[in-house]
Amino acid sequence: MNDSHYCPHTPEEISEMLSVIGVASVEELFAPIPAALRAKALTIPAGMSEFETLARMQAIAGENTQGMTHFIGGGFYDHIIPSVIDHLSGRAEFYTAYTPYQPECSQGTLQALFEYQTAICRLTGLDVSNASLYDGGTACAEAAMMALRVTGRNRIIIDGSVNPFSRQVLKTYLFNLDVDIVEIAPLGGALDRSGLAAVLDETVAAVLVQNPNFFGTVDDFTALADTVHSLGGLLIASVYPVSLGILKSPGEMGVDIAVGDGQSLGNPLSFGGPSFGFIAAKKTFIRNMPGRIVGETVDRNGKRGFVLTLQAREQHIKRHKATSNICSNQGLCALRGLIFLSSVGRQGLADMALLNRDKAEYAKARLAAIPGVSVLQTAPTFNEFTLVLPVSAETVVCGMLKEGVSAGVPLGRYYSGSDNCLVVTVTEKRSKKEIDHFAGLLEAALCN
Repeated sequence: MNDSHYCPHTPEEISEMLSVIGVASVEELFAPIPAALRAKALTIPAGMSEFETLARMQAIAGENTQGMTHFIGGGFYDHIIPSVIDHLSGRAEFYTAYTPYQPECSQGTLQALFEYQTAICRLTGLDVSNASLYDGGTACAEAAMMALRVTGRNRIIIDGSVNPFSRQVLKTYLFNLDVDIVEIAPLGGALDRSGLAAVLDETVAAVLVQNPNFFGTVDDFTALADTVHSLGGLLIASVYPVSLGILKSPGEMGVDIAVGDGQSLGNPLSFGGPSFGFIAAKKTFIRNMPGRIVGETVDRNGKRGFVLTLQAREQHIKRHKATSNICSNQGLCALRGLIFLSSVGRQGLADMALLNRDKAEYAKARLAAIPGVSVLQTAPTFNEFTLVLPVSAETVVCGMLKEGVSAGVPLGRYYSGSDNCLVVTVTEKRSKKEIDHFAGLLEAALCN
């Protein structure tokens, strides 16, 4: 094939376009890109049959590491996924559905999202939920923007022990807005309350905290909520949904807006996505919620029905009044979250959470008994905790990956002076044998 097959323009047309932008040749156009980064000429092999292509893809997939035992979390978790979730969410009426703009032909999708909203409200102890968001990080950003709209203020305080990925997303969202973001460095793996008190005043729109936080520490923010409210601000809490099986809910603490990532609710790890973000709030803030909300109504015959309501997107209302430009609500992933919560039930979620806590406590004691290893927190933890090692945590993690164990999240890249700190996660899937094997590998690594 000649070059004209790939480019619809003649050499004369290309020369004219280059002259418009002020360069003499294609080579000059791409000169700022280092030669090492430029794409080389592609050598495309002859086409293969479907059978040959599938066999080749399976061979490549087989080269991936198999049988990895996960002690890594940091926002995405290796939980059991009941088989009913794949069965129901894989039904054609769910996985082919798109935005349910026409309620008369979207009742199934709308009802599923309505039930999802109900489940999130019950989980968080708050009044209203939308039909889901992209992920946990964008949920934090959307909550911060809600607070800015509600209070009319432009100052956000963030606890530095909030997931660093969520903090980065929030800062990106707010980058071009006139917003003052104040970050409080963590103290001993927890919220520095004295540091927060020094900057908390009547100019603050919201305080963002996380429970359990990135270090694994569990906290009670009830008193903080009272303090923030007395100054006219809002309290936003990012939560780990599985932990709510046993921990005090955001609603019980007086939190105004609760957010989080729903991956742990029946969604696989899948190399980091897709997942869904959830957001719930007090009813008084419902008109400032992003995305779409499904409401319940009756038709002219008195039959129960569902519709999209309070759609505060720029597609539906004046652009300057829009609360968000979110266009997809991760409906299929949210559906999996609903099926998960429905299948395990209230008691099942509590049992699952207790199993996570108990196994983590065993692992914490087992690992802390290794010479030179200590646990950072003095506060309670759920299923994550931070180890302080006598050597670089990243070096230990790299070594243990070769043994088929992902040992955790090294904190050095996120927190200055924390090169020897390692966040370890233990879910209900980890067995005593796997925990003991992990401890043995860690002890051997530290002795070498």
